[in-house]
Amino acid sequence: MPHDEPSPTARLTALLDHLGIGRAHVASQIPSDIAGLAAAHPERLGGIICATPVRLDPGPFTAVADRVLMIAGEYGPTFEATNRAAARLPGARRVILDSYDAQGWADTAADRTAELTEAMIGFLSAHMADPPTIAAGAGAHAGLTYRTAGSGPALVLLPFFLAASQWEPAIPELARHFTVIAVGGRHLGGVAMLEARAQAPSYRAMFRSLVDAMAPAPGEAILDVGCGAGSLDRQLARLVDNPITAIDPNAFLLGEATALAAAEGLSARIDFRPGNAEALPFYDAAFGCVCSVTVLEECDADRALAEMVRVGRPGARIAVAVRAIDLPQWWNLDVPEAIRRKIAAPPQSVGPGGCADASLYRRMRRAGLGALVSYPAMITLDRPDGPIWRYREDHVLSLLDSDELPVWHAARERAAAEGTLLAAHALHCCIGTKPAG
Repeated sequence: MPHDEPSPTARLTALLDHLGIGRAHVASQIPSDIAGLAAAHPERLGGIICATPVRLDPGPFTAVADRVLMIAGEYGPTFEATNRAAARLPGARRVILDSYDAQGWADTAADRTAELTEAMIGFLSAHMADPPTIAAGAGAHAGLTYRTAGSGPALVLLPFFLAASQWEPAIPELARHFTVIAVGGRHLGGVAMLEARAQAPSYRAMFRSLVDAMAPAPGEAILDVGCGAGSLDRQLARLVDNPITAIDPNAFLLGEATALAAAEGLSARIDFRPGNAEALPFYDAAFGCVCSVTVLEECDADRALAEMVRVGRPGARIAVAVRAIDLPQWWNLDVPEAIRRKIAAPPQSVGPGGCADASLYRRMRRAGLGALVSYPAMITLDRPDGPIWRYREDHVLSLLDSDELPVWHAARERAAAEGTLLAAHALHCCIGTKPAG
């Protein structure tokens, strides 16, 4: 997000004004998308739903805690995040979805539709919100898209992170009680984070090094496995003059990827298709290069690697990057060692069978690849107003106690004033070659 772009708070406030809504209920999986509204414009918010958040800084919600409902799985990061937040938000309510492990990519509205809608309707009925003054429909305003359904008090549904169904399975029931306003676009939710991450100079450099190591020959077909919003595919299309196929199982993200590529005049350069990393929908030996960036954390990594090797022709280069949860994250702040130790470990979010550590290098070898080029890459973030920074810092802030938080904020302000505010974390990268015979 460029420095002069409106903040999510400014965009959401403008959208509420456009729709003639003074006060709205709001639901989101990513609390940082609504944190600014909660802190600066609490009068615009009725009930606030934090739906299976994997990162949650309670700070912006302290003044409206009695309007907050946190919905979490019984296991995993959403339980831990909401458990920590509950201790700092007296008056907030919490609903636990039994036997549910909600990771960042969880499709909660599809997985637990009835429980989610029942909890939301019951909680929001005790809080006030205004109906919109414009007729139902769809449109765009302040860089956000919106689509309305139902009637009654306004309920704004902000995007989930990576959920394939987003809010769709829950909307029919919610629309019986509220004017549901499903909001999307590149400035909120997971799409905003994927876009911001891809624009970070060090992330672009990491990706370019993968592409340089793959060294696609003229005319070689390239496959991107798990393309998300297509943020890296658009960069790839500007780096090479090769046919690019990009797959993802998430229809929502594929739709956003297609729209973003069209907006940048790249539709003819990238073929976006549905597809699963564990069962690639292509013939053997179909591609000269195959790449995948931060996808193997969420699937059966060994099966996905075997599929990438299968669809690569003899001599194909396979390039993979995964998050490095086995390496510390680093914040360029002058804080006591006790705080530094507390925040050094990155969130340990990885699915069953997933890979988010240095085992990537052994897995690539076991998959039959040779001539391995293996290295960790450092990713640096320096945009504290951007979505990917906020997402990572929310986790840190949730770990600190009441004595440590002022120390953190003071150190942050000093670093910002000095122009030295930055954070870094690592990825594991590996490029291997499929044997020629």
